[in-house]
Amino acid sequence: MKKKYLPALLIMYLNYFIHGIGCSILGQAVIKEALGAAWGVEAMSITAISAALGLGRLVALPFAGPLSDKLGRKISIAIGSASYAIYLIGLALAFNAGANGGYSIAYVCAVIGGIANSFLDTGIYPGLAEIWYKAPSIATMGIKLFISIAQMILPFILGMTVATTASGLVSYNHLFYICGIAYVVLLVLILIVPVPGSEKGDNAKKEGLISSLKTTHFSLESIAMILIGFTCTGTFQLWLNCAQNFATSVAGWENPSIMQTWYSAGTLIALVVTAILTRKIKDVRFILIYPVICLATLILVLIMPSQAMMIIGSFAIGWAGAGGLLQIVTSVCNMIFPKIKGTVTALVMIASSLCNYTILTAASSMTPSGVMVMNIVLTAIGVALGLFVNMRYSKMVSE
Repeated sequence: MKKKYLPALLIMYLNYFIHGIGCSILGQAVIKEALGAAWGVEAMSITAISAALGLGRLVALPFAGPLSDKLGRKISIAIGSASYAIYLIGLALAFNAGANGGYSIAYVCAVIGGIANSFLDTGIYPGLAEIWYKAPSIATMGIKLFISIAQMILPFILGMTVATTASGLVSYNHLFYICGIAYVVLLVLILIVPVPGSEKGDNAKKEGLISSLKTTHFSLESIAMILIGFTCTGTFQLWLNCAQNFATSVAGWENPSIMQTWYSAGTLIALVVTAILTRKIKDVRFILIYPVICLATLILVLIMPSQAMMIIGSFAIGWAGAGGLLQIVTSVCNMIFPKIKGTVTALVMIASSLCNYTILTAASSMTPSGVMVMNIVLTAIGVALGLFVNMRYSKMVSE
């Protein structure tokens, strides 16, 4: 690692620290209620705004990567930071607009936030690998670490930034503005410091996603892996965005925001424990074991709703659902399909973004109990797919 890149390393991680807050705030029950009251809509309708983040990722994924390679990591990160600032400050402006178009403004800003996420991913992931070239896996684990720490402290930040407007509405605009301004600062800093790969990429012609798709033969196993990218994302996204509403309406918990801390604690511990376990247990086993844990947890939460069970559920889903399962899926793809790993990995991430958009959009018009049932069904499908891939694994790796 070159010392001159240390400032860039810190800036990259801070981008994901704030992202940990930005991607979670709309899932907090208190913020949903505050925004719903301002816009004159039901709290569950705010879930559609969260879904728009997935739509933004879908829009940007096909070209964010190539632009990062051609224009450099610095430009890609700068675009991501600027777009995220628009998303967060836009949420505050949307709140102030109230019922006069506030919901629509927030939806557009969320799409921009999803685009920001894609540019940050395609700029920072390779950028970190280029800085920490001797241990790229540790570098990318650091991303999840910073996200999880931010999500863990989010409930406490909410308590410090809550305010009441002159009209009596509860507002979290201070949080939106602080995070948005922080992204503006990071934008300025990333343009100043040296960043690896900031020069234009080489002129070698690289095969694009569409060209690769035309020449790729998809087996049942590769399709199953792509679908697991959809199902595993649904498991933790539905919990992250809707479980607090279930805790409020079904379990009778007035302020369940602490669930976010337990969820993040599970994710943090999983990062360490799973990294150790993967040295002794094949990665492919986790795409069955973890969904089974999630399925059992969701069923118990549905049939025995209580404050204690919601805390246990948050920890378990944070561990088994969000503690690197999607990353394990992409890793298994690389091992099973070395000849088309770029194509399959891209499709897994697209499936993940498609799930984020479609499933959360559907959840926005459902009851919290209905969302929990949908999550159980989706996770059960993931278990079946994971079982199929595990049964076929030995044959696949020998081909």
